[in-house]
Amino acid sequence: MLLVQPQVGQDSPQVVAHVVESAAPLGECARHATMGHPVISFENVAYSYGGGELLSDMTLRLAPGSFHFLTGPSGAGKSTFLKLCYAELLPTAGHVTLFDREVRSLGRDDVAQMRRRIGVVHQDCQFLDHLPLAANVTLPLTVSQREIDNRDLGDLLAWVGLKHLADALPPSLSGGERQRAVLARAIIMDPEVILADEPTGNLDWEMSLRLLTLLVELNRMGKTIVVATHDMNLIRQAKAQIAARVLRISNRRLQLAGADL
Repeated sequence: MLLVQPQVGQDSPQVVAHVVESAAPLGECARHATMGHPVISFENVAYSYGGGELLSDMTLRLAPGSFHFLTGPSGAGKSTFLKLCYAELLPTAGHVTLFDREVRSLGRDDVAQMRRRIGVVHQDCQFLDHLPLAANVTLPLTVSQREIDNRDLGDLLAWVGLKHLADALPPSLSGGERQRAVLARAIIMDPEVILADEPTGNLDWEMSLRLLTLLVELNRMGKTIVVATHDMNLIRQAKAQIAARVLRISNRRLQLAGADL
C-alpha cells in the first residue's frame, strides 16, 4: 500500500494514486489515534450526478488530530466531497468509512449518532431568525434532547467572541459574527471532526484570520479539521502555525499539494 507524503520544497501536486495518509499529533479527543485508525477513510470512491462522474477513484485516510485544506476550482466537487465525509451523500462506487463503520451499513439512527461526532460549518449559515443567537447555537442539543449547561454555553460564546450577542437575533449579526456562530453551533456537541465549507468566503481578511485562529485552536485540542477554501493566503497563514496539509480536487481526482504554496 502506497502512502503519499508531501515533500518539502515540492512545487507541484502529486496525484494520489493509492492512499493519502495524514500523520497527526495526539489530542485528548483523538481517541482513535492510539489504535492507528483513521476517523474518515475513502477507498476508490467515486460519485456521479446527472449521468456524469463528479468525483473519481479517491482513496484517502484522515488521521485523528490532522488538519487539511481542500482546494480546487468552483464546481470541482469540494462540497460533494465534504458531504460524503458526513454521509449526507453516499458514494456511487467505492467505500467511505467513518469511525470504522462503512457508511452503507449504517441505518438512519446510526447516521444520526455518527453525525454527533462530526461538526459541519455550512457555507450558507442558516439560522432560525425568530430565535436568539444562544438558542440557535444550542439547537443540536435541543434536537438530541440533551441538557443545556448555561455556564458551558457562556464559555463557548465567549470563546468565539459572541457572548455579548447571546440575545441578538440572527438578522442583526454581521457576516463574521454569523460565521463564528455557525462554528459555535458545529462544536456544541464536542465533535471529533469539524468540516468547514468555504467558511471565510464572505469575510474580510481580519475576520478570516479570526475564524482561522479558532480552527487552529480546535486542532490543537485534538480535533480533526477539514476546510474547503479558495484562499491561498489563509492556507499560508495556517501552515505557519500548524502542520496543515493541502488536498486538491482536479479533473475529478484527489491530489496532495506540495509544501510550497
